[in-house]
Amino acid sequence: MWRWGNLLLAFVAELVALGIFAWWGWNAGGSTLDRWVLAVLLPLATAVVWGQFAAPTAPRGTPVRRWTVKVLVFGLAGAALWSLGHPLLAVGFVVVVAANLLIIHTQKLQPTKPS
Repeated sequence: MWRWGNLLLAFVAELVALGIFAWWGWNAGGSTLDRWVLAVLLPLATAVVWGQFAAPTAPRGTPVRRWTVKVLVFGLAGAALWSLGHPLLAVGFVVVVAANLLIIHTQKLQPTKPS
């Protein structure tokens, strides 16, 4: 149950990061067209990079690449949230994500006990 809860939290954090990129893209664009393009393309590009390098079944994923992409995506999402004028949410998001990733990582390192 604990493991599944942490995996669910990790998935939700990934979706939140995509939402933050869309929100940031909307605010960064000048014209309405720019806003729409950035709000759609930033999360889409992030999802493609995540799928190629950080997803559990990523075709180009190695342990170093997975961690690098995760740190970049979540770090940039936190920075984007900060730049949107929400520093407390940004810090909270990054802290929750870091704790979640640490828990998931340590769970994978521990051998499973036979029942």
